[in-house]
Amino acid sequence: MNQLLLLLLTCLSFAQCIYAQGPGVTTAAASQSSRSTTYSSRSTTYSSAQPLVIAPDPSVDLRRLARIDTFVNDYINKGWINGVVTLVVKDGHVVQYKGYGYADKEAGKPMRRDDLFRIASQTKAIISVAAMQLFEQGKFYLDEPISDFLPAFKDMKVLDKFNPADSSYTTIPAKKPVTFRHLLTHTAGLDYAGIGTKEGRAIYAKAGIPSGLGEFDLDLKETMSKLGSLPLINQPGEKWMYSLSVDVLGALIEVISGKDLEDYLVQNLFNPLGMNDTRFNIPATKAGRLTKVYTEDSVQHVIPWTKQRTTIDPNYTLVHKRYFSGGAGLTSTAWDYAIFLQALLNGGSYNGARILAPRTVEMMTSGQLSFLFNDIDNFGLGFEITSAHAAAREVRGEGTFSWGGFFGTTYWADPKNHVIGLVMTQQTPNSHGDFEHRLEQVIYQSFTH
Repeated sequence: MNQLLLLLLTCLSFAQCIYAQGPGVTTAAASQSSRSTTYSSRSTTYSSAQPLVIAPDPSVDLRRLARIDTFVNDYINKGWINGVVTLVVKDGHVVQYKGYGYADKEAGKPMRRDDLFRIASQTKAIISVAAMQLFEQGKFYLDEPISDFLPAFKDMKVLDKFNPADSSYTTIPAKKPVTFRHLLTHTAGLDYAGIGTKEGRAIYAKAGIPSGLGEFDLDLKETMSKLGSLPLINQPGEKWMYSLSVDVLGALIEVISGKDLEDYLVQNLFNPLGMNDTRFNIPATKAGRLTKVYTEDSVQHVIPWTKQRTTIDPNYTLVHKRYFSGGAGLTSTAWDYAIFLQALLNGGSYNGARILAPRTVEMMTSGQLSFLFNDIDNFGLGFEITSAHAAAREVRGEGTFSWGGFFGTTYWADPKNHVIGLVMTQQTPNSHGDFEHRLEQVIYQSFTH
């Protein structure tokens, strides 16, 4: 009788972690709940590479994990955020996967866990993996100059003096060529349109270089070649600077593969992995699943994001485009992105499909820099890498690889603890940006080992 009662309590706790309940909470139907495959491997890289399965894990205290509900709903009820989807994987088991609040508060539309999110810079990791597939085919080597494929990047110049009155400038020669490794680690010396340095923003704006969001009809290779004619902000390899480097990488994928970027990704990543909701162009049949974007007014009230207020049309993802921004353009779901991360934790394979070799994944998720890019962590080939020092101070394990997106999405994959976490919102800026950090603490306190 005691064993039966314990089993019943476990089932109830798991249902609470997977199915939304209580005020302001909703989820989609459990479309993946019929899967019954489980993992037997407990090593850092799973040997089974089976699909994600919604099931409890013996190393997770489900009653403690259910604290996520209280935590998230508190933020929603205080009006600090309108809607969230969370997904937690432990040892290949999806132990928490729920939608909270609203996908569109004004319309009273509840957040479903399979709703679509503009993942912005989470696009970068996917493009980095796609590039490394071509690396595995011997199409390039990491320290090869990208000018071998995009000649506009040959004999680069570096900004010396800048005149803010008219955005004119003088330059000095670059000490070395820009390489694939520089692009993957954001050390190419490039800047970011719209969000970079004041010098870079001005130079790029004058030349018509876009950030990648809301562009439809430009030619990617032509635009990135134009970028190559402009000065670098730093000497290649000397400094980490967030930049358009992954947009350049996307153009290189098109040149090397002979395919446009979306076709390449669909054929080599999305179809093999079953990432059916991840695209640059979202079909009209899925428009109803696209979440609304929010921002804040001058007194930090959450309000709808509009093109008039911010210049970027929030419906850009529904407009058919041929300009595929490798740094920011994809739309996806929590489930699809969890598949992508699980494939990397599996050493490059998922459900019978191998997208990378284990050694390539190991390279990508290892620190590549001789310095710390943010004073505490290193940077790999497309990811922030948690250092031993950072792991000692926070809950993520050493070697966790992670990043996020402009509109309020965050992911991490922790090989040491066999954990994937996804927190999906659509709000920027967010005065309560500690939400994701605190949520991580709530997640990790539920793990018993």
